[in-house]
Amino acid sequence: MHGPASPGWLLVALCAATGAYCLLRMRSTVEEQRRAAGGEALMGFGMAAMAVPATVFTPPSWAWPVYAVVFGSAALHALWAARASAHHLHHLVGASAMVYMAVVMAASPGHHAAPGGAGIPLLTGVLLLYFTGYVLLSGLRLVPVAAGGGAGGWGDRPELARACRLSMGIGMVAMLLTL
Repeated sequence: MHGPASPGWLLVALCAATGAYCLLRMRSTVEEQRRAAGGEALMGFGMAAMAVPATVFTPPSWAWPVYAVVFGSAALHALWAARASAHHLHHLVGASAMVYMAVVMAASPGHHAAPGGAGIPLLTGVLLLYFTGYVLLSGLRLVPVAAGGGAGGWGDRPELARACRLSMGIGMVAMLLTL
């Protein structure tokens, strides 16, 4: 993504740590948590890879279409899974946002400007509003959760899963802002 290197590396660290925790959550005994954690791990690691500052590493031109295909597949999977759980609709929006960012980055590797040269594109603005709202709601949901002192393993702690989702939402807002 475009932008200063220091915040970019912080975003890489946040997203990679979130992806790693989501891998731990895949060891949960609850099947629905395992499935959600897999999609969230993909998002975390994908966001980390996309957030590497362009001043340090510029991905080859073929990388952006690969991102688009991977996250397009994740979006289709989330659409299919949304039949059973509405939570997967958020995964659908997130994966679609990743496809959008990959397409934008492929189309303009140097910088991104709105049609007409000023402001932000409508879709970027809509996604920013969605993820900002998601971050605010996730933060509110996180506040009342009491830590479950030893109840279940690391993969079954709802407050950590919510914190993980909050982190990825914040990361998505940061990435959309630098688009």
